[in-house]
Amino acid sequence: MPRLLPEDAPFSPQQRAWLDDLLSATFGLGAAPNAAPQPALEPPAPDTQNETPVYNRDDPFPSRVLYVRPLNGEESEKDVRTVAFDLAGSGLTYEAGDALGIYPENDHELVESILEVLGITGEEPVVTPESRVVPARIALQKGYDITRVSEELLQLLAKTAHDENEAASLSELAEDDAEDWLPLRDVLDVLRHFPSANAAPVEIIASLMPLQPRLYSIASSQKAFPEEVHLTIGVVRYHANERARKGVASTFIAERIDMTPGHRVSIFVHPSPGFRLPEDGHAPVIMVGPGTGIAPFRAFLQERQATGATGKNWLFFGDQRRHCDFLYQDELEKYLREGLLTHLDIAFSRDQEEKIYVQTRMLDNAERLWNWLEDGAHFYVCGDAKRMAKDVDATLHQIACEQGGMSQAGAKAYIQSLVKNKRYQRDVY
Repeated sequence: MPRLLPEDAPFSPQQRAWLDDLLSATFGLGAAPNAAPQPALEPPAPDTQNETPVYNRDDPFPSRVLYVRPLNGEESEKDVRTVAFDLAGSGLTYEAGDALGIYPENDHELVESILEVLGITGEEPVVTPESRVVPARIALQKGYDITRVSEELLQLLAKTAHDENEAASLSELAEDDAEDWLPLRDVLDVLRHFPSANAAPVEIIASLMPLQPRLYSIASSQKAFPEEVHLTIGVVRYHANERARKGVASTFIAERIDMTPGHRVSIFVHPSPGFRLPEDGHAPVIMVGPGTGIAPFRAFLQERQATGATGKNWLFFGDQRRHCDFLYQDELEKYLREGLLTHLDIAFSRDQEEKIYVQTRMLDNAERLWNWLEDGAHFYVCGDAKRMAKDVDATLHQIACEQGGMSQAGAKAYIQSLVKNKRYQRDVY
């Protein structure tokens, strides 16, 4: 039987008392006389007899999931879902442009594989990052990040490895991953790759990083949906090192939440004051949001409609294929027919031999786009920071040079002035 709680394990007297208390409640092994009771890992339900609690990142709201629906067609290579959470009774408020934080759970199969490598059942008591004592399975599922490898884990394994070569490799990885070995590997990969390490399972689990919430751009306006909040989530799945990998939060939503109606998820609002519609409802708005970058602009359009804003709205949207990747197509085309959307320019990169992207459509409409900017339009971008947003920014500079007759230095100064005056805002990741 593997070691669970060695004598030199780094637990305080209070934590050891909690362990005794848990052992008593779970296994009937006898409790310390002054053991402190532990709160549940799930957020407590609100006490309706007292003042309504204020929910935030540290005290998230246990929201009921209203629905999880696919947005792509069957032939798509992508899996994007629209998700709605119930805010009734939460007191949570948000603005168009804000983000929603979700506390996810790790993949069950990955948790069970780690427990198997550790040689434990999952019922053994361990301490969570919040100093709560729970069964190991619950800690790995809800408390710790098992998809990223911490420096502390590498150091622990290096210290306890019997094989000198493994110990040396672990120490090198902890100090400097010069060959980029770690980015596509998780905790299970490391435990399997270095089997000579003999650290106690409780120490291994305690060395992991805490599982952090994931932030998603809100895809709804609270003026249109007073007691709901919507998200647009791209589900992450891929293969690496002969194993199937899954995005933590996205597959939590796609593979488990939609199969358990009424499931509650811990959420909170993350304000984004640097990504806001213009205060002047008459101001024109240009939005560039390919793929899931459409999310905040769906919220913007709902907000502009709900507030009766009279400013023109122009959306650039792109993805792979029109027939299966045109997210929110019915809504957007309805807005176009009704006049809420003045222009809708779309770019589907794989519908023709030549790749067409949103920046291609910007250049196709360079003169009109420049005229909108000169008329006071606000320019917004949401999506991938490394490629799309970078290319869109370069295209904007190019349009300033060509349509505004500016030098590169002049275009740079012009774009900087847009940023300074909050007329160029980005929500990129």
